[in-house]
Amino acid sequence: MALKNAPDLTKRPPRSARVRLGGYATLPRMLDKGRAAIAGTNGEYHYNCPLDQRLLNHLGLDAEKLKQELAAGKGDGEILEWIHKNAKNKESEPQAMAWSTYAEQRTPTDTESRDYFNKLHAQAAPKREDIANWFDLLDVDDYVSFGGVA
Repeated sequence: MALKNAPDLTKRPPRSARVRLGGYATLPRMLDKGRAAIAGTNGEYHYNCPLDQRLLNHLGLDAEKLKQELAAGKGDGEILEWIHKNAKNKESEPQAMAWSTYAEQRTPTDTESRDYFNKLHAQAAPKREDIANWFDLLDVDDYVSFGGVA
């Protein structure tokens, strides 16, 4: 299905997980991946990955229902309105900001996650000592995946 607002993630990465919509980090990135998945231009990016699921679970949203809204061609503002109407867990703007601040600083907490994180870090930017959390890793991985040198 062709969407007019679907990014081609085979040519550029989705928005950074740090970019916020309605106060929520990761939301614009998830929307990019969802639209690209619908259009068949998601490349190696996956909609409803564990990062997406953290936000979906936090808000009490169903990934497939959100994907249906994306398939209708809705823009970010329209999707945000839909989220406000359909989220089981309603939040104020300060609550959204607090969740996003936590998400942005989140690090691997168990051995398996740390091993995975360290493996990806070593592949993407082995000499970078400033890669400390998941958002740092996603940003540098996106950068090197599209020709950047870390």
